Amino acid sequence: MSKERARRRALLEAERAERMRRNDRKRARKAALRRLVPKVRVGRTGKLFARRTRKQRAIIAVLVLAVLTVVWLLIDSWPARIGISAIVIVATPALTVLVLDRRI
Repeated sequence: MSKERARRRALLEAERAERMRRNDRKRARKAALRRLVPKVRVGRTGKLFARRTRKQRAIIAVLVLAVLTVVWLLIDSWPARIGISAIVIVATPALTVLVLDRRI
C-alpha cells in the first residue's frame, strides 16, 4: 500500500513539475514577445503643444512673448501687468486649440 502511494505521489509530482515547466516557458515566451512589440501610447503625450509642428510652436512662443512685451512696456500698473500676463499665459493653450485645430 505504501509503495503504491509513493508511486502515485511521484507521478503527481512529475505531472506538477511538467505543468510548471510549461507555464514557465509560456510566461517566458509572453515576456519575450512583450519586449519585441513596441508600446503604442494612446491619448495624451504629456507635452503642452504636442500636435504642433516646430514652426507652429515657434510662432506661438514669439506671439506670446510679443504680447507680454507690449503689456509690460505700455501698462504702468503692476497689478494690471501681472493680471494680464497671467491671463495671456493661461489663455494661450485654449486659443491655440481654437485657432489651429479647426477641421474643414
